[in-house]
Amino acid sequence: MNLVEKINKLKKEKNAIILTHCYQNIEIDEVSDFVGDSLYLSKMASTTDADIIIFAGVYFMAQSAKILSPEKRVFLPNMNSGCLMANMIDVEKLREFKAKNPNLPVVCYINSTAEVKAECDICCTSSNAVDIVKSLNTDKVLFAPDTYLGKWVETKLSGVEVITFNGFCPTHLRIRPEDIENARKNHPDALILAHPECHCEVSKLADFVGSTKEIMEFAKKSNNKKFVIATEKGVVDRLNRDSKMYNWGKEFILINENIICPNMKHNTLEDILNTLENEVNEITLDKDTILKAKKSIDKMLLANSLK
Repeated sequence: MNLVEKINKLKKEKNAIILTHCYQNIEIDEVSDFVGDSLYLSKMASTTDADIIIFAGVYFMAQSAKILSPEKRVFLPNMNSGCLMANMIDVEKLREFKAKNPNLPVVCYINSTAEVKAECDICCTSSNAVDIVKSLNTDKVLFAPDTYLGKWVETKLSGVEVITFNGFCPTHLRIRPEDIENARKNHPDALILAHPECHCEVSKLADFVGSTKEIMEFAKKSNNKKFVIATEKGVVDRLNRDSKMYNWGKEFILINENIICPNMKHNTLEDILNTLENEVNEITLDKDTILKAKKSIDKMLLANSLK
């Protein structure tokens, strides 16, 4: 029995599901019940009757799954899978940020720990950040932890100042304006799709800026046949796989070969099997943190539903 067969057998025996983020190693998709971006995965898990959630992603994502499914047991296959951006801010730093800018609403990017979410007014994702900030009906807002997503939001909203915490994604910041310029020269017939965690100068030069899900949907629906992708390699891997599988006849090129998140690649099929067999690396949160963090997520979901 191979790894995939062993994992699928254990999943059935233990009533477990596997969630896989699009930046993960692509072979994990073979055992996954849901593949997508982080909030989507946590929301889907909450609708199932699974007893166990294995989250092939990074630590804050597994925490989000626990927040939305507190009655379920949630596991991270490899505990080294942290998020460097999320680690740039903690509760103490957030409180200092708020103290320097008192009496302003605080928007918290989903790429943050449960403890940080619990100290914020409302959560957001890269796909709904503009709508969430707009929903607050204020001319000034605090945004943490990603300064580049926050400043990109500011460009989309006239008359709104977005004061950002100085956090960032090291992987997306490896994409430079000259990479875009080189892509234009080398692939003049390609559309360039970028994630808003990229540097603002990169976002300005892209043909389309959007979340992981939005990039993939844009590429799928577009009539164009060639794309340069300015986000993590896992997205390109999946787009090229799907293009072959569904005969899209499209080509997807990674903007730069070093756009790989090492933390996202820690999880392996071996780790998933070990977690299922031994039930190690469980994510635990106290009830108070879950309740407070869930409020910020629930406010986001409500704001989305009222659009």
